[in-house]
Amino acid sequence: MPYPLDAAAVRAWCGLALESLGRQRERIDAINVYPVADGDTGTNLYLTLESATRAVEAAFDGHASTGTAPRLADAIGAMAHGALIGARGNSGTIVAQLLRGMTEVLAAGDADGGPEALRCALRRAAASTYEAVAHPVEGTVLTVATAAATAAEGATGDAAAVARAAHDGARAALKATPVQLAVLGRAGVVDAGGCGLVALLGALADALSGEATAAPVALRADAPLPEAGGHEATVREVDGCADADEDGPAFEVIYLLEADDAAVARLRTRLDALGDSLVVVGGDGLWNVHVHADDAGAAVEAGIEAGRPYRIAITHFGGAARTREPELAARAVVAVVPGAGLAGLCAEAGATTVAVRPGEPPASGELVQAIRQAHAREVMLLPNDPDLRHTAAAAAEQARTEGVRVALIPTRSAVQGIAALAVHEPDRSFDEDVVAMTAAAGATRYAELAVAERQSWTMAGVCQAGDVLGLIDGDVAVIGAELAATAMTVLDRMLSAGGEMVTLVLGEGVPAALAERLERHVRERYLAVDTVVYEGGQHAAPLLIGVE
Repeated sequence: MPYPLDAAAVRAWCGLALESLGRQRERIDAINVYPVADGDTGTNLYLTLESATRAVEAAFDGHASTGTAPRLADAIGAMAHGALIGARGNSGTIVAQLLRGMTEVLAAGDADGGPEALRCALRRAAASTYEAVAHPVEGTVLTVATAAATAAEGATGDAAAVARAAHDGARAALKATPVQLAVLGRAGVVDAGGCGLVALLGALADALSGEATAAPVALRADAPLPEAGGHEATVREVDGCADADEDGPAFEVIYLLEADDAAVARLRTRLDALGDSLVVVGGDGLWNVHVHADDAGAAVEAGIEAGRPYRIAITHFGGAARTREPELAARAVVAVVPGAGLAGLCAEAGATTVAVRPGEPPASGELVQAIRQAHAREVMLLPNDPDLRHTAAAAAEQARTEGVRVALIPTRSAVQGIAALAVHEPDRSFDEDVVAMTAAAGATRYAELAVAERQSWTMAGVCQAGDVLGLIDGDVAVIGAELAATAMTVLDRMLSAGGEMVTLVLGEGVPAALAERLERHVRERYLAVDTVVYEGGQHAAPLLIGVE
């Protein structure tokens, strides 16, 4: 029996889509050759829909106390927002934009969820993806989305019939993708992102029809390639080279960004000059930014200039990820970092990074995914926060069940992580590397400066709201009224026990003049001690200090 397109249908759609992508995740990962053969498209789509599903469930939970269900606008809006904030990879970011495009229509005041509204929503969804992608390429998920919208426009009947037509149109377009994109034809596979969209549309058709009729998608093109079938059989080249995907930028950079439209327009131009696979989706002040670039730090800095980037994830592709079936690297480092500057710094040192904001610690699943994206047989995991010890341990255990050898380096601060990363040497044995990194972290005393939010008892006495707190090795040791003076007191206490190197990591908005003043203080009072300064961009702590 067909069902109306309402909030309950959106909820059912999420559940069926998550189930379908869960079944097909590994198969889709295996055919991921474009734009980078890094074998994670299925996983990224699953995680994106998982975030969307959580948001829809939260919308229903919020209405439970009133005994009413959410409106269609609330449910589809929650789904789109959840996908936006949880989007992973190129494919997940594009799907988030598809859902946002549908929301623009289905959340309008006069939208009734009928067949005509669904036709308009699918057309808007397809068009919005071309707006989000800097350089659209046919033979990809964009082509599949357009074919789905075209098929929906020619369908008659109720919303279920429109959804089924869209699914059928998408399946037909997917089969033709190897004709349109040379890298797919050479590999003998269909487009991985398009395959995920077919699964998503099949789940929508099932949710509205009440019938599970969608068959698994054919992933390979081992048989003779299909005729163009109405598609222009031209092979698109990327940046003038059909093999560009095999020798592209070294990093994938993703972050959420709070910024206005004008700033995002400038950001698109800057990022387009830095790399490729640029996708910027969102609106209303919140955006998801995805780009492949050789200079990860510059990509993050561009976000800082545009607004407030957070949840920054930087993945180092490595040479192996540029081939059809990537051979795993011998060893990699995954680091959790508290700020944009540190994310860029660690990424340039070869680490896969997970950047977090205060109060938004990563889940173990996020760390597992970062370990997978490192594409290595052996991984060092740096949590850089004592509160993440159990989360990181759970992630390491999960990764071990997948055949990855993971060592959890007990770093309690970002400065300890920097020290550990500085001595990392992939060419020595795994055990020796673990010992060296652990020793370097353990030999680094750490401190941070914070501003008290309220009156409180501390190890150093009673603090008042607005006081500057100096925490050494996690405990409040100094209470002061001014940032520079408190930092000097903290440095003196730490260096009284000796030290050869001081690391200063400046927080967001902290002037460089503070670092210069502290460097001068160390140089004048501790002649044999060197100082290094980094712009960390962390939000919670104005200053991080490390002493080795």
